[in-house]
Amino acid sequence: MAKFKKQTALTETAEAKRRHDLVDHAIYRFEGGLEELEGALGMYMLGRHVGWKVLYIIHSKQTIRKYEDILGIKVREEFPEIGPDARRSNGFRVVEAASNFWKSITSGQIPEKRHIDKAV
Repeated sequence: MAKFKKQTALTETAEAKRRHDLVDHAIYRFEGGLEELEGALGMYMLGRHVGWKVLYIIHSKQTIRKYEDILGIKVREEFPEIGPDARRSNGFRVVEAASNFWKSITSGQIPEKRHIDKAV
């Protein structure tokens, strides 16, 4: 397993408490299959590292909306567009090489001739 240099800064105490409270509230009010809750919580934990663009690459729009409802957030407001660890996502590196992010996501077109570097 490749070792990566830490890119995402450690969280300040007040921000860590806010996030922890958000997770607790989502758990307390959730009704449904635990797989959905677990997916939403995992997305939330990963979002600050990779940003919302990577989340839209790895999840469908419907899944994002469902997870936003579970968490009571909007990913575009909660996370940066591109997180410090976004380049660890192979999908992001491929889409990043395309000229238009959203065209790549919605059409499924992937650039063929541009070189994609391995994860930093």
